[in-house]
Amino acid sequence: MVPTQPRTFRVVAAAFVAVALLAGCAGSSSPFVGVWGDTSDTKQPSLDLKADGNATGTDGCNRLIGSWKEDAKTITFGGFASSRMACEGVDTWLSNAATAKIQEDGKLAVFGQDGSQIGTLNSGK
Repeated sequence: MVPTQPRTFRVVAAAFVAVALLAGCAGSSSPFVGVWGDTSDTKQPSLDLKADGNATGTDGCNRLIGSWKEDAKTITFGGFASSRMACEGVDTWLSNAATAKIQEDGKLAVFGQDGSQIGTLNSGK
């Protein structure tokens, strides 16, 4: 008689791995994932929020790179690293983003550290 315990264990382990992989894919359905703002105009703020939690973009002057995570209907930015070019007449508000929410009109409302709204970005999806 051949023991069936190791075979059963392998089947159950493979099922757990498959479920874990599929759960990771499900996280990418966040409404925040995608492009916000006009990426064709480097003098305007824009963000590209990736499903893996990375964020890249521009504040209209400097390149931004950082991270984000979703909590219910809000995202929190992990802070942005940026280049430090001086651009006259450009409001670099996006580099100060702390959190963001999608408004009823579909725009991304961006908030600073003090919780006040500092700007909005249109969906570029």
